[in-house]
Amino acid sequence: MNIFAKRQKQIFMKRYFFPLVCFLMFYVSGYARNGFRVMFYNVENFFDCTHDSLKSDREFLPDGIRGWTPARFWRKAGNIAKVISAVGEDRFPEIVGLAEVENEHCIQSLLYGSPLKNAHYSYVHEESSDARGVDVCLLYNRYLFSLIRYKAIKMVFEGEPAKKTRDVLYVCGKTLSADTLHIFVCHLPSRLGGELESEVYRRAVANLIRKETDRLLQGNRHSRILIMGDFNDYPADLSLSVDLGARSPDPVPDPLVLYNLMRPMCGKPDTGTNKHQSEWGILDQMLVSGTLLTKNSGCRIFDADFLLVQDERWLGRKPFRTFYGMVYQGGFSDHLPVYADFDF
Repeated sequence: MNIFAKRQKQIFMKRYFFPLVCFLMFYVSGYARNGFRVMFYNVENFFDCTHDSLKSDREFLPDGIRGWTPARFWRKAGNIAKVISAVGEDRFPEIVGLAEVENEHCIQSLLYGSPLKNAHYSYVHEESSDARGVDVCLLYNRYLFSLIRYKAIKMVFEGEPAKKTRDVLYVCGKTLSADTLHIFVCHLPSRLGGELESEVYRRAVANLIRKETDRLLQGNRHSRILIMGDFNDYPADLSLSVDLGARSPDPVPDPLVLYNLMRPMCGKPDTGTNKHQSEWGILDQMLVSGTLLTKNSGCRIFDADFLLVQDERWLGRKPFRTFYGMVYQGGFSDHLPVYADFDF
C-alpha cells in the first residue's frame, strides 16, 4: 500500500469508522440499560387473501363471506405494526410473540411492508396442523437476540389422533448479555363447544409444555424460561394452576417453579385482555421460571385508547376488533397485548 493510500485509510478510520463504532456501542448499551421488552399479542385472524387448499380459510378471501380484500389485509398489517410500535414506546420491543397468524407470507408482509421494516426483526414460524391455518410465531431483534435453535412441538391427543390444534413454538437464544433464554409461544385450544367439554384439550397441551420445561430444568435448574400465549383459560383454571403449576409471583422464588406474572391482576375490576359480554378476563398471560423472576418482574396489559371503543350493549369499553361477528369494523383485535421488561 503506498503512502497516499495509507493516509486515506487513516483519514477514513478517524473521521468515519471510529465515530460509527462509538455510536453503535452507545446505541446498543442504551438498549441494555433500559431493559429487554417482551410482548405477546393475539392479533385476531391475520389471514392473507390467497386460498390454501389444505386449510379452512375460504371466509378470508375476496369472494368469501368476510370480503377479505388486499386493502383490508394491508390495513390489518398496519394496525399490528402500530400496536407493536406503541408497546415499545421509544423503541420496538426486543421480542414479540404473535398468535392467529396464517402463514409466512403474512409475517413477511408485516415485517417488510409496514413500519416494522425499521425494527431489525427476524422471525421464527412453523406451519401447524390447525384446521383454520392460524399459527403462532416469534419476532426478535436480530442484533439483540441470537437464535440458537427452535422447534415446533406438536400435540397428539390420546385417543383422538385426528384432532388438530396449533403447535407450541419453542425458541432458544442468547440475549446481548449472553443469558440463554428459553421461550415458548402457545395458543391453547379454544373453548368452542363449551368450557368444560374443551378443558381436557387445554390441559393436555399445558401438560406437554410442563414436560418440556421440566426437561430444561433437569438439565439446568437455573434455566431462564418464558412461556407466553393465549391460554384460552384464566390464571386460576386447572391448565395453568395445576398442569403448569404456575403460582403467583413470590418474593423468594424457587428456580424450579413457574410463576404467572398475570396472577396479581386477577379480580381487579375492568381489567383483562379480552371481554365476554360484560366480563373482562385474562386469557393472555406470561409465565416465567423462578430464575427469571425478580422483585421488579411484572406483566402489564397495553390498553391504549386507540385499542378500545365504547361498549354500547354491556357498558364500559371493549377491544376495537377487526370484525364484530361478520361485520367489518377495521379495528385491531379482540384481545389486548401484554408485555413485560427483563434485565438482560
